[in-house]
Amino acid sequence: MHLKSIFPSSPNKPLELDDLLNDAALRRIEEAIRQAERGTSGEIRVHVDEICQDDPLDHAAYLFSELGMHRTALRNGVLIYLSWADHKLAIIGDAGIHAATGESFWQSTRDTMLAHFREERFVEGIIAGVQMAGQQLQVHFPIQPGDANELTNTVSRGAAKSRRKP
Repeated sequence: MHLKSIFPSSPNKPLELDDLLNDAALRRIEEAIRQAERGTSGEIRVHVDEICQDDPLDHAAYLFSELGMHRTALRNGVLIYLSWADHKLAIIGDAGIHAATGESFWQSTRDTMLAHFREERFVEGIIAGVQMAGQQLQVHFPIQPGDANELTNTVSRGAAKSRRKP
């Protein structure tokens, strides 16, 4: 599944990305990822860029590959991608999880996240998206004996350089 959306800007003083993703916020998001993955073989990653010079869905697909998410054994990785300054959101689910959940799940996840973002509850919105992905992964890809965490739970950040040729 590939889904993108624009999230609302704040009517108040703009929140800087470093303020949003302070140490406490990062710990909360990473703990939510750990909890969401607890009963599943699926993998969830969150990546945040300051700005995205490409189409956010294209860039999220690029990051999906760069982060090695396409190499999960059951093709059950989920990437939540945010481009902060230009208010872009993309959610990418690998073939296995998309086939199991269908389009409406991704739309519901996006809508839930955007509802939080509209209330300027950005960390809570990210966590809600992680939790929703985790619930579906647990249903469709329950943890198996000997299952190992295939990917880090760390929130990744980058400059989101354009992949376009000059």
